[in-house]
Amino acid sequence: MEGVSTESDIREFLASRRAKVTPQQAGLPAYGGNRRVPGLRREEVALLAGVSIDYYIRLERGHIAGASEAVLDAVAGALQLDEAEREHLHDLARAAAKRPARRTRRTRGPLPDSVLRVLHSMTDSPAFIRNGRLDILATNTLGRALYAPLFPDAAAQTTNVARAQFLTPAGRDFFPQWETSVNTTVALLRTEAGRAPHDTELTGLIGELVTRSEEFRSAWAKHNVRLHHTGRKSFHHPAVGDITLDFDAMELPAQPGLTLTAYSAAPGTPDHDALTLLATWAATETAPTTRVSSTGES
Repeated sequence: MEGVSTESDIREFLASRRAKVTPQQAGLPAYGGNRRVPGLRREEVALLAGVSIDYYIRLERGHIAGASEAVLDAVAGALQLDEAEREHLHDLARAAAKRPARRTRRTRGPLPDSVLRVLHSMTDSPAFIRNGRLDILATNTLGRALYAPLFPDAAAQTTNVARAQFLTPAGRDFFPQWETSVNTTVALLRTEAGRAPHDTELTGLIGELVTRSEEFRSAWAKHNVRLHHTGRKSFHHPAVGDITLDFDAMELPAQPGLTLTAYSAAPGTPDHDALTLLATWAATETAPTTRVSSTGES
């Protein structure tokens, strides 16, 4: 894969979003008869966006490099894009125009001691730091215990969530809500691909997963993107069984591209009891160091 934000990616993203919006949802009259497209026609998107049909067709063919932010926002409004989809469209346009990404890339280097101190101070919550490729770069004790099934062995200090999820038996067992988890993982990688189309490690990972996993390939073709700030996630852990936790993900402003994710459970719930059991299990394990020597670029 030479890059992710190609003309075909732009074309397929816009076409897939257009197919999801019906004339009724867009407030357009339906004149009956058989429609040859499942959603809006190109001319309807052009009408809603206030651009000519020829210009919109050009955009959907991937020639988006010269589009202004106002035009992109108008198209996003016509297609009823959510926040993640709107940002992705702008990322694709930046990549096509070879403009700088909307966040500064971070050079490789060790995670700062201050960041690691914050991570390890979170003793009651599983927590980890990841980059946009879904590489887990550092964990606290409970985070390592929770994600232990995704690490290749007890001595490993890093792992990639997507590679473990799609390419190892333990990854499949770890995520009981498989379809939801798959769609989330792929949407996060698709979002990062728009932000960092020339990240060779990212395109290498995507190429590997597309080649080796039919499920990844199918989900990747949907062109879904998402932001992942808060929610609930379920796991099947070999030591504590099923556990569903709330999560909050916080980007680290001083470390562009890195995210700290922490899990919690409401006191008095079975999931909180399972989290307590996980802490007991973690204390009996010989935990490897949770500090990594360097981060990958996200």
